[in-house]
Amino acid sequence: MSDNSTIGRRIAGGLKAESATTRKMLSRLEGADLSWRPHEKSMTLGRLAGHIVEMIGWTKMTLSTDELDFATSDYKPKVHAGAAEILVDFASAVASAVDALESISDEEILKSWTMRNGERVFFTIPKSSVIQGFVMNHVLHHRGQLSVYMRLLDIPVPSIYGPSADESV
Repeated sequence: MSDNSTIGRRIAGGLKAESATTRKMLSRLEGADLSWRPHEKSMTLGRLAGHIVEMIGWTKMTLSTDELDFATSDYKPKVHAGAAEILVDFASAVASAVDALESISDEEILKSWTMRNGERVFFTIPKSSVIQGFVMNHVLHHRGQLSVYMRLLDIPVPSIYGPSADESV
């Protein structure tokens, strides 16, 4: 780790803290019907959990590239066989993200990154802002959705930022 990676280390600390709660939530999906969805327009439980995992995976990709162009990307969401596979992929994604964050220089993490679909540019912002806003905040948004899915399926919801009805801090 270089001495000039203070921004990456700060973000990595937040990722580690939030990942502990997310891991706890994902671990409670064992035995749940991953094909369940609360509404026809909603993602399935398995797709939502998988999306959380893939968003963490965007960290390394963002830090090691200058853009993502959906027009040339061969991205296909992974369909997980079960909750155990989701947990394995989550642990791997977190470890990879933390490693990438802790080893990047402040100079590199402040460079611009672009998300586009061909000529249509969605945004160009510093990599640090992509990680904090588009990755971390996006994960927290979907983790909130996951807690609602869990409640509707009567899966005990762990404490997140304070006690839940199922677990006190």
